Amino acid sequence: MGFDIQKMMKQAQKMQEQMATVQEELGHMEVTGSAGGGAVTVTCDGKGETKSVKISKEALEDVEMLEDLVLAAIKDASKKANDLAQEKMAGVTQGLKIPGMPF
Repeated sequence: MGFDIQKMMKQAQKMQEQMATVQEELGHMEVTGSAGGGAVTVTCDGKGETKSVKISKEALEDVEMLEDLVLAAIKDASKKANDLAQEKMAGVTQGLKIPGMPF
């Protein structure tokens, strides 16, 4: 059996095109992280870019607690976005670990 570089290059190009499509799809998907029983919610797109932050009036009473809740909600949304990206990319890479990719 010989090594077919052209076949490998075509497969790599197809995978790259699929990854670009998935990245575009992730930009249109949303995940929401929350903290404090929903006192703070953060919405991110599937790429992890923060789109909105909502804070309940009750959370405004304690600034230090609010800061902690905002941070926790951001971390929650970010993790969900990363998990979503991993799930979507797994379909393209079929579980391959690609150096330099956060997925």
